Amino acid sequence: MQASKHFVASTAVASMKAARRKAVWGFSAALVLTLTALTPAAQSAGDYTIGAQDVLTIQVFDQPDLGGKYTVEADGTFSFPLIGRVKAGGMTLRAFEVELKKLLVDGQFFRNPQVTVAVEQYRSQRVFVMGEVRQPGPVPLTGGMTLIEALARAGSTLPSASGEVSVVRPPQGRSGTNGEHAEILRATIRDLEGGLLKQNVELRDGDQIHVPRAESAYVFGQVKHPGAYPIQKDTTVLQALSLAGGTTENAAMNRIEIRRIVNGEEKKIRVKLTDLVQPGDTIVVPERYF
Repeated sequence: MQASKHFVASTAVASMKAARRKAVWGFSAALVLTLTALTPAAQSAGDYTIGAQDVLTIQVFDQPDLGGKYTVEADGTFSFPLIGRVKAGGMTLRAFEVELKKLLVDGQFFRNPQVTVAVEQYRSQRVFVMGEVRQPGPVPLTGGMTLIEALARAGSTLPSASGEVSVVRPPQGRSGTNGEHAEILRATIRDLEGGLLKQNVELRDGDQIHVPRAESAYVFGQVKHPGAYPIQKDTTVLQALSLAGGTTENAAMNRIEIRRIVNGEEKKIRVKLTDLVQPGDTIVVPERYF
């Protein structure tokens, strides 16, 4: 009878462990797919504001000598054939296309030139991704970049992530934050994975994305790998046991308890596999009598 119980519990733990692994890798894969699905058109969104050090690719139909890559200098200008110095900094891509076409017409170089402008390299704007991601640091801000795209460019979240994400946004027109005047936007990995568009906010220059580390619970007793493990929101006892490698053949599944600090005192709580775990809990799996 005990062996049967152990088999059922072990099977459930193994299934949950596989499901959890699938969920973690599934989100990472979803982020990678989002990243690789970005087309040049999406990266060169017309509403992107050109800034210093951005590298532009300009093409004039049937005029290959005019086409090429141009780096916007610190003052927002660069030198363009026939025209000379042109100002692009502070303009959107589409607005600059219109302006460049107008300059070519006003200079009587062409009657109706077909001009396209795209960003070859984004250098002027960026966001910062910090915390439990694979590649923390600055991420170049492309036109229309959203939160999930920035996480993808940072290599996606780690299994140790808490499942929550916050975006600290500096006041408009200011490059830094002092915490007091910053706007804080919050999202969860679960909602982003589920495609909740409201939380997948469009980012701005200077946004700071924080992915905190999950708080831990402790698993001891008749488990294969006792120790501390990061837990997500709504983690069950069964999921916590799966993080510890599952139970041993000597585990008493009907006597699992949680030791929890409540108002400064330790409480011993008999639990079921479906009960939720809280940060700081210690799960104890006792040895069966025979």
